[in-house]
Amino acid sequence: MTVNRNASLEITKEEFKNIGYQLIDRIAGFLDTIDEKPVTPGEGPQALQKILGISSLPDNGSDAKDIIANATDLLMNHSLLNGHPKFMGYITSSPAPIGMLADLLAASVNPNVGAHILSPMATEIEKQTIQWLAEFIGVGPDYGGILVSGGNMANFTAFLAARTAKAPKNIKKDGLTSTSKKLLIYCSKTTHTWVEKAAILFGHGSKSTRWIPTDASNKMDNDLLEKAIKKDLKDGHQPFMVVGTAGDVSTGVVDNLNGIASICKTYDLWFHIDGAYGIPAAIVPELKQMFQGIKEADSLALDPHKWLYSPLEAGCTLVKNPKHLTDTYSSHPEYYNFSKTDHGPALNFYEYGLQNSRGFRALKVWMALRQVGRNGYLKMIQEDIGLSQLFFQLANNHEELEAITQNLSITTLRYVPLGYGDKSDWNEKYLNTLNETLLDKLQLGGQVFLSNAIVNHKYCLRGCIVNFRTSIKDIEEIIEIIAREGKEMHQKLTTK
Repeated sequence: MTVNRNASLEITKEEFKNIGYQLIDRIAGFLDTIDEKPVTPGEGPQALQKILGISSLPDNGSDAKDIIANATDLLMNHSLLNGHPKFMGYITSSPAPIGMLADLLAASVNPNVGAHILSPMATEIEKQTIQWLAEFIGVGPDYGGILVSGGNMANFTAFLAARTAKAPKNIKKDGLTSTSKKLLIYCSKTTHTWVEKAAILFGHGSKSTRWIPTDASNKMDNDLLEKAIKKDLKDGHQPFMVVGTAGDVSTGVVDNLNGIASICKTYDLWFHIDGAYGIPAAIVPELKQMFQGIKEADSLALDPHKWLYSPLEAGCTLVKNPKHLTDTYSSHPEYYNFSKTDHGPALNFYEYGLQNSRGFRALKVWMALRQVGRNGYLKMIQEDIGLSQLFFQLANNHEELEAITQNLSITTLRYVPLGYGDKSDWNEKYLNTLNETLLDKLQLGGQVFLSNAIVNHKYCLRGCIVNFRTSIKDIEEIIEIIAREGKEMHQKLTTK
């Protein structure tokens, strides 16, 4: 064995610089021309497998420069581009360029942000990022929390903290069998499916979730919420958690959070807010009333990779009393020597969530917050909302489109053929089929990418703008694309 090891994974300093410079040049050109590319190539799995090449794992390695060039071509030419200004489907934002560089830097140092001793500076940056996020949405810097992969994990993290706080104290030892009472969760019918997943995965069962109907404005009906809680208490069950939504994924509606907070106080329930998408809009002065009540939340979920324009993955759980996190997640096996530093107790993020080994997600969020500041984010979020309002107005004024809803940065609409008759005569089943078929075509066509929502039994096209590249011109062009493609689809369906 030689004294100096020559591992095949090593890349020399000069080679690393050359490959890196070429990659950065390709990325810069990609970002500069992203609006000229199709939003998606619309290729199916078989076509992609053929392009990728189906082969066995190679016995011998290849040149790093060639691999990087090949991977760059594959990803840039055969991906759905959520950074495209006409991508408005689901809730994935255009990634901030500084966040891309942050991920490269984070991977280079590769800190394990599970324990302070393993990631001294990264831990402090994550602590500061969490403090800034809490200040940003207006709940104050005393909230503690942790960065996670996204909305599901942010909500799951809070769910388990709520259960530990409100369930019988011996639940950690004896599990759900420690109580004969059924532990119940309450949320509106429009809440994201994470609630059902949490109830199933954490042993409560899907029947433990009470899906409360919404009122005329699509908010959780708080009167029905309170009636459901009273009935369950009377029946000998144990309600423990209410979930309010700050921007539901289909239409962007924000629940009456202040009213939910009051109900939770009355019945000593954990108040959680799923703000994965919408809660950054709490920064907008005109929307202050809409978000009243967020300071009363025991926990909140938000996703910087949604409306704070971070690259994936970046979610966050915030908790009013961080001790609820350590009560839930902390453990001290003998092989961990992480509890102290030379300067006293250390914050170790493995005690705040489900992961032990953790990547440095905070860096890209922290760097973007520093680059733009509070006012920069306020301007971009206001512009996204303004573009959504324009989208609604243009649809409302178009003779072949019906504008349905507009909340925060989400607009829903549908195509209605010209001369289709009075609304009372509309064949809703056909219109639903038409718009669903239209959406399928739009999602594969590459001109624009929208998603869907069901609003009052109407199948709608849904555009969510969390994209700092989208412009007025894009919105105007999208309206015309929908109308043109809708007309063609209607002709196709009616001439079969």
